[in-house]
Amino acid sequence: MLFAFTLTLLAGLATLIGGLLGLHKSLIQRRTLALALGFAAGAMLLVSFLEMLPAAQSSIAEQFGSRAFAITLGVFFAGIAIVAIIDRLLPDAINPAERGGMEDQKNDGLSASDVKRLRRSGLLMAIAIGLHNFPEGLVTFVGAMQDPQLGIVLAVAIAIHNIPEGIAVAAPIYAATKNRRKAFGYAALSGLAEPVGALVGYLLLATMLPEGLIGLLFAAVAGMMVFISLHELLPAAMRYATTKHQTIYGTVGGMGVMTLSLVLLQVS
Repeated sequence: MLFAFTLTLLAGLATLIGGLLGLHKSLIQRRTLALALGFAAGAMLLVSFLEMLPAAQSSIAEQFGSRAFAITLGVFFAGIAIVAIIDRLLPDAINPAERGGMEDQKNDGLSASDVKRLRRSGLLMAIAIGLHNFPEGLVTFVGAMQDPQLGIVLAVAIAIHNIPEGIAVAAPIYAATKNRRKAFGYAALSGLAEPVGALVGYLLLATMLPEGLIGLLFAAVAGMMVFISLHELLPAAMRYATTKHQTIYGTVGGMGVMTLSLVLLQVS
């Protein structure tokens, strides 16, 4: 349990890396971010379909027998719907899935209205990213509880995803205020929603779901992971890519590494 919480906390605090990059824009390499985001998407997609869903169906079958396959798919799409609803409730102007990292923002030559707009943008982004990070914390925690090695993979993938989100918070606030501490602090706070998601995952596992129905949570989490990958990670990778091949190379690389790790686990 402590291990799962620690992984989730570390994944959330990856926004700190993005926060630092947002303060030092010369350190941002778009190509690297594109490859990393594609890698994270490939890893999460493969884990969802080859690890989480089979485990969910196996658990659900203990309670529902021949109906397990249909129930697993139904809960899988329910997980997609949960994150999609959160996404739809956020206006496009502050939705992390619809914006770049604002890494090109400058902090000089701004009018008073520009400063006000950037400060508001950064604060709204912090709130929006916090809402997005909540289900991601649930994903990481539940995955780590199922399998510690799977939890590590998910934590790394989510951490990569959180880097440009940290940029999206810190860059506009720093551009508006020229206050490094404030910009970095808001980026850090936006990542703390992930441990909150982990706490909800713990409550579900410990108090609400009997042992035989844990598979329902696994199926929902798999749906969340697929939606996050397709709607956030891959589009973000494409925004940062400098050539059309970087996103697909990163995605295939993530799938390849995950496939190799699963094969090695089976052999061992």
